[in-house]
Amino acid sequence: MSISSALQTGVSGLKANSAAVSNISENIANANTVGYKRGFSQYVTSSASGSSSSSVLSVSTVDVSEIDLAGSLLSTSSSTDLAISGDGFFVVSVNPNETLETNYLLTRAGSFLVDEDGNLVNSAGYYLAGYPYDVSGALSDVDRTTFGGMETVNVANISLSASATTGVTVTGNLPSQDTGLAEPGSPFPSSTEYYTALGASERLNFSWQPTATDNQWTVTVSDNDGNELGSVTVDYSDSGSTAGTPASYSDVVSTAVAPSAFAFDTATGVATLTLDSGTTPQVLTLNFGAPGSFDGITQFAGDFSQSFGRDGSSVGELNRTEIDENGTLYGVFDNGERRALYQIPVGTVANVNGLKEVDGNAYALTKDTGSFMALEAGSGSLGTIASNSLESSNVDIAEEMTDLIVAQRAFSTNAQIITTVDDMMSTIAQLKR
Repeated sequence: MSISSALQTGVSGLKANSAAVSNISENIANANTVGYKRGFSQYVTSSASGSSSSSVLSVSTVDVSEIDLAGSLLSTSSSTDLAISGDGFFVVSVNPNETLETNYLLTRAGSFLVDEDGNLVNSAGYYLAGYPYDVSGALSDVDRTTFGGMETVNVANISLSASATTGVTVTGNLPSQDTGLAEPGSPFPSSTEYYTALGASERLNFSWQPTATDNQWTVTVSDNDGNELGSVTVDYSDSGSTAGTPASYSDVVSTAVAPSAFAFDTATGVATLTLDSGTTPQVLTLNFGAPGSFDGITQFAGDFSQSFGRDGSSVGELNRTEIDENGTLYGVFDNGERRALYQIPVGTVANVNGLKEVDGNAYALTKDTGSFMALEAGSGSLGTIASNSLESSNVDIAEEMTDLIVAQRAFSTNAQIITTVDDMMSTIAQLKR
């Protein structure tokens, strides 16, 4: 190696260590950046001609990011702050409801907030993408190998339309000690709310009359206006494994006036009510419990109690959102309903190190990343989504400071080589005198 070659080698060392210091400075500057992935310079030996033993050996650097190394999770107070516990990325887009697939990116920075249009956007200005559920809570078939079926997650102007009640279930207890008396006491009243097709709240009324026969009751059902619809007699079992359950239903009587109607299936313990509500009467079922079953209204010694289960709802406005570990974003409405709105998928690629880093702490797909998939969080080896959490950077300040010392020492030493070579060349130039 000639003296001039030593000079070139020293210069390459200066350049390589300058690049290393540059990466270290970026890491330290982003030590508190959410989801930031540490980058570093990997030193590579190079030469002018690879096979010659007399070739000049220099050094260059290749920038490498530790994309696959996760940072720790930090708790926050915002339900739209998201982190992935495990492998995978959030899928984001440059613009809301992006149609150009090259404008979709991957990121671990989950500091999302709702903007003025209701879109979830992170601090870098990227919009969270997901798969929407339909009004029935079903997710349509989507191609998870592309970004085509995604849309921007939006939580503005979401409301639930009214849903008419179609079924009511009655549970509770009737006091057995009140039956079989020569002079039965007063009936026990109860009622339950139900919803019409327009979302109006109305009530069904019940009157539970104990009879002079042991373990026997007559229940009468009335509509919202107090008009009787019908009645049925219930006999309860008083012994054996089915004690306290309905033994049989009998004496079904309909007192409903058309278009209202009352029917009762004695084999199942289910009444079918037709209610005069709107142009088309509303039909709903009323389940008291099948004979021999503890699932409905029972009879034991004790107090009277009754509770009801029903479907249907009034019109609901969105109160808040909740996101579970599988990435399902639920809307919680002021009418008590909870409905799935979006599935937030976790993006994965075959070669994570093939991703290209872009502004905003995000990554673009390249030809080196291999196949892309957007899957449900927690499926396979993918991580789960943690709400009220953010992923910190994976930068270790102590490690960076140590690397900075090493790079600074190497830079100084390479600079010393250059000054030494300069002195040697000056000495050679003076040999002529």
